[in-house]
Amino acid sequence: MMEIEWMKPGVIVGSIMFALIGVAIFWICFVIVDKLTPYHLWDEIVEKQNVALAIVVGAMCIAIGMIVAAAVHG
Repeated sequence: MMEIEWMKPGVIVGSIMFALIGVAIFWICFVIVDKLTPYHLWDEIVEKQNVALAIVVGAMCIAIGMIVAAAVHG
């Protein structure tokens, strides 16, 4: 009988662990960038409706996500 490789428990647990590690690294990078900026990003975007900053932060999130994904994927 043919086994499905991705249905093995080790593969599923490994995928979940890599996803959690990737999210943690992304969150840490975002907090570091937030601390490096002279203002609080969330307050500036949500309360003051700064669209330009939201676009920059979105681009930064995509870039950090791509870096983390490449690092986790190998």
